Amino acid sequence: MKRLRPFLLGLFAFIFWLMPAASATAQVGVGTPPPDGAEVLFDGSREMLDAKWTYWEGPRFASSLPIKWEIVEDPVDAGTAVSSNDPAAAGGRYGAADIVTKETFRDFRLHVEFLIAEEGGNSGVYLQNRYEIQVLDGDSTDHGMAAVINEAAAPYAPYNGVGRWNAYDIVFRAARFEDGERTERAMVTVYFNGVKVHTNQPINQVWGGPNSGIDGGNDGGKGITDRPGGIKLQAEGYDVRYRNIWIQELDLETPDTDF
Repeated sequence: MKRLRPFLLGLFAFIFWLMPAASATAQVGVGTPPPDGAEVLFDGSREMLDAKWTYWEGPRFASSLPIKWEIVEDPVDAGTAVSSNDPAAAGGRYGAADIVTKETFRDFRLHVEFLIAEEGGNSGVYLQNRYEIQVLDGDSTDHGMAAVINEAAAPYAPYNGVGRWNAYDIVFRAARFEDGERTERAMVTVYFNGVKVHTNQPINQVWGGPNSGIDGGNDGGKGITDRPGGIKLQAEGYDVRYRNIWIQELDLETPDTDF
């Protein structure tokens, strides 16, 4: 016992030494609550949907306020969520009924939870209403689930599947400019259901043309401009549900989004 006691004391000391580092680790995944200083963008309520979101009135916009996305029961847990199945987007008409936050952002940490209710369900999370992190059941390509769309595919294995909640945890750094010219590309790090799938991934352009988002019609999507944008959720005519969306504004001086 006398020999064991120093070992145990040393073990406890080591554990206590680790605790501050562990407590500083970012929490990620389904159910992650907003940290101090974060803003809740959607809590499942109609009130918050109408207060903080609006339609993106791009060239293909075909809906009208109030937002036609319905507040529906959470099919897994208690509470409510919002469905992206806006009638104006039937047939995959992206840009016809996408919703975007009224507030705009530059650098930030973002948490979004989504549930795809049917096979092949399609939506998307847009950073600055420019750069899409794909939401697409059944596709593991660089145009598929958790991809930085058309730039970097993500592993499909972390996906929880149809009818279950999934989470993106994202740190995003906006493009930098000098004298109106882009000097540093936008950059992103993404966790998908707690698994890091992109680390300091640069983003070259807006994909999908003018119906996709800000700057999509500028020089084939390569004409990125120096203005902030909102968080956008895409309507593609599918029942994709969202809940627990929050954002924490950052000021990332150096090009590093890893967390």
